[in-house]
Amino acid sequence: MNVIIIGAGTGGMCLAHGLKRAGVSVKVYERDHTRTDGLYGYRVGIDPTGNRALKECLPPELFDTFVATCARAPKYLNVLTERGRFTASFPLRDDHDPVNSERSVSRMTLRQVLLTGMEDVVEFGKEFTRYERNADGTVTAYFADGTSATGDVVVAADGTNSRVRRQYLPHAQVKDSGVIAMSAKVAVTDETRALLPREMFEGLSMVLAPRGKFCIWHVMEFKWDRDGAVKDGIGGNEAELVEKWPGLLYDNTRDYINWGFSASVDKYPANVMDLRGEKLMEVALDMTRDWAPNMRRLITLSDPGSCFPINIRTSVPIDPWTSTNITLLGDAIHTMTPGRGVGANTALRDAMLLCRELTSGKPVVEAIAAYEREMIPYGFARVKDSLAQNGMNGDDALHKPVIGRLMLAVSRAFFSVTDRIPALKRKFIAAQYAYRGAE
Repeated sequence: MNVIIIGAGTGGMCLAHGLKRAGVSVKVYERDHTRTDGLYGYRVGIDPTGNRALKECLPPELFDTFVATCARAPKYLNVLTERGRFTASFPLRDDHDPVNSERSVSRMTLRQVLLTGMEDVVEFGKEFTRYERNADGTVTAYFADGTSATGDVVVAADGTNSRVRRQYLPHAQVKDSGVIAMSAKVAVTDETRALLPREMFEGLSMVLAPRGKFCIWHVMEFKWDRDGAVKDGIGGNEAELVEKWPGLLYDNTRDYINWGFSASVDKYPANVMDLRGEKLMEVALDMTRDWAPNMRRLITLSDPGSCFPINIRTSVPIDPWTSTNITLLGDAIHTMTPGRGVGANTALRDAMLLCRELTSGKPVVEAIAAYEREMIPYGFARVKDSLAQNGMNGDDALHKPVIGRLMLAVSRAFFSVTDRIPALKRKFIAAQYAYRGAE
């Protein structure tokens, strides 16, 4: 069996590792021209579902390297008002368990981990244009540079704007959620560290503000310093793994504070998607005029080159289709908003499941059918959950001026009461971990 994967993203590369370990012939075709193109150094939370998939598919030492290169895990989940008042602060579990834990990783670093040892598998500069089915049952993928590749299986791992999906499932649509987000990084310095209270600096924090405005704050502290050397206090196997890991040569991720602000489209200037850098930071400051001074100061101190807008999109669920030797994973089939923080983890779950089925000994189409029977329900369930969370649907009443205030008050009351009653607090945290795959 020869498997062709279109796209070297998180899910596609996890699948490629699993297939390679199982002795299956696999090639990945990526439109970026080099391994450092298109790298965004923002946080992705890897939950137990994602950890489990990476552990199963990656070589053992590379999984250990993944764990070693994660940032410090958040110690708290905080909920705040826009004025900086804590509504709730939930202590999180530590990350000592390699699977049943929450991990913070830079997208840039994760990509470098997944590219490690795959030089013979990944081809860069291959922009997929179309595929053709052949008389012998194989599929040929064609690329913009005039080349092609033929395989027994084609896997679409080419993201939200998947060209494979457009040809294979033309009725599968992705729509705007009605919400726009903007994000930026702030270097960790003595000044920026002092602007965040301890629980925020050591945690993951959500700001719930009137009219559906929402902001999330993460602090990413890595095991290497600004010069790329392993920090003092990092020892043993972790230090050795980081020091000898070739991916660090390509990685410019350094300690940073990341903020991500979102609101419904009508709250923004009409040209917001054309803005970048300082112009976009000015929009963020204008939309947070009555917010806590320390939050606004952090926006001011952001790296302008890291500030960009995102039009949040979401898949429209479709009915199951007749399985063939072409299939899809991750955002290529179930793009979801960041509302529940499970997009990357769902792609990793897809990769683990598809790898299991393709290496099960079943006929190819039967294996893919088994994968799709399981993937389609959980994938679109996550799409629905993510759209309903944190005001990620622009039509939600939370974004309205009057009823939105009432809904905000109810939400804040829920978190406040939950935070103050130990039994409710434990139940809330347990439910979050269960949703994210913890055993």
